[in-house]
Amino acid sequence: MEIMKTKIFLFLAFLFLSCSITIGKETKIRNNSTDEGTFSVYAIPDLYNLTKKWTSEYERLNPLVKINVIQSENTDITGMLDSDGKIGFVSEEYCVSQSIQSNWKIVVGRDVIVPVMNASNPFLDEIYRKGISSRGLSRILENTENQYWGMILGSIKNSSIPCFISNDAAVKSEIANFAKIDPLKIDGITVISDQEMITAIQKDTYALGFCKLISIIDPNNQGFVENIRLVPIDKNENGKIDNIEGIYDNLQTFMRGVWIGKYPRALSGTIYSVSSEKPKNRIEVAFLKWVVTDGQQFLGSNGYNDLVYNERQTQLEKIGEPEIEVASTNTSLAILKMILLVLIAFGIISYVTNRVVWQTRNRKKKISTAISSVITSFDADSVIVPKGLYFDKTHTWAFMKKDGIVKIGIDDFIQHVTGSITRIEMKNAGEKIQKGDLLLTIIRNGKRLKFYSPVSGTIKSQNESLVTNSSLINSAPYSEGWAYMIEPSNWLREIQFLSMSEKYKTWLTDEFSRLKDFLIATLKINAPENVHVVFQDGGALQDNVLADLGPEVWEDFQTKFMDSVR
Repeated sequence: MEIMKTKIFLFLAFLFLSCSITIGKETKIRNNSTDEGTFSVYAIPDLYNLTKKWTSEYERLNPLVKINVIQSENTDITGMLDSDGKIGFVSEEYCVSQSIQSNWKIVVGRDVIVPVMNASNPFLDEIYRKGISSRGLSRILENTENQYWGMILGSIKNSSIPCFISNDAAVKSEIANFAKIDPLKIDGITVISDQEMITAIQKDTYALGFCKLISIIDPNNQGFVENIRLVPIDKNENGKIDNIEGIYDNLQTFMRGVWIGKYPRALSGTIYSVSSEKPKNRIEVAFLKWVVTDGQQFLGSNGYNDLVYNERQTQLEKIGEPEIEVASTNTSLAILKMILLVLIAFGIISYVTNRVVWQTRNRKKKISTAISSVITSFDADSVIVPKGLYFDKTHTWAFMKKDGIVKIGIDDFIQHVTGSITRIEMKNAGEKIQKGDLLLTIIRNGKRLKFYSPVSGTIKSQNESLVTNSSLINSAPYSEGWAYMIEPSNWLREIQFLSMSEKYKTWLTDEFSRLKDFLIATLKINAPENVHVVFQDGGALQDNVLADLGPEVWEDFQTKFMDSVR
């Protein structure tokens, strides 16, 4: 014990000396702006409007902050960043073409390259049934003699295609990448500006073009510009546009389709924030964190695509924390006295509690290990299945109260799969619902799952607590986390298709096997690097298996796991 006391007081003395030396100096964070609440950002012309939207919205939310947005020419932003150490917003092709050797950059969004056609194309219906594949595209891009709609559609339609491509190195490169051809071998393409291309396609019913999505968005109605339609892409190259590929009807559907992985990744570019060094100014850091989180909502309306949840977390880690501003010498003595008192109190508390701590350390370690095991593993013993409830194979439950009203909700199995729910979309009181109809949608950081009603009837009330605290589904799925009160219309017949606790537990055993099979098959295709996220050593499932997986996996879980039992 005497040795421990000596160590404690030596440690306090070291801390006291360190604090004295540090506080005795006047240290400030690096700030190149004359005003702490003011800084500048640079943007290439293509990203100027998006950058202005970000900065104006951030200034509205933070009235004491002023951000100067400077639209730079393609030839001078590199020098600006190197000389001033400021923030810039640039596209992927700009990083390549200007050979930016910045010491620091993060991803803030995605750009999308799209094929477009005239809305009055005579083959419009057939194009929307079949789409274009990478192989069909390569045939017409490499040889001007093949530039006929029949070469794309696999038919005898020999109407020639006036084929245009944006005068943008990134567009040409990504189209070539998608078509699996050498960009230098793209033959006979008329290279013009985006606006000239759109005008030409609007006038020619047979024309085909390739450009950035932002170029065909009408800012007045947040739709496509007049007489322009997207050309569907046959991603799986089976000669038709399947239901899962049907994302081309309107801008909103298309943007969501891109977000959940239904659009070829080869046609998605990257938007970066770059700087000559990692930002240290606290207001610059705060602004970048906002861009990567709340600011993502403005990407879609400006023709870009936002980052998925895991990407956002990765970029936030790269941004890190700003340098802490240390107090000047005018207040150092007062702070030094306060720190000294805190250190003395810490020493006394440490000495008194030392005996208790070492005695209980091993026992706490065992308890912590046991709790961790319960939290991180997911098996049949983890799922709560109360008696007296009826369960449906869509992972919903129903319980009739004494007054004949049926309470319904989502089972405990689902919350172990999804992790914490961040939002919920519900129906309103008074609506009629049939067994199997859409009941509600749960959302975790933008990723969605739909659930279907176990019974038919009229909704008498909804659980309003879920609107403000949707995590009640996680913490109390059978009590505070209920979803609706329903007046049933066919109760006696419909409960014949439901199961009670013991039978439901037996069914869950098969459900765990089906879940493992789904995850193995899906991860092999979409994210083999994430197998460790859902499986422990020995093949046991991790708790919250979908929580950190991407939206494309959630989409597959909906169609291949949830909807397959309806």
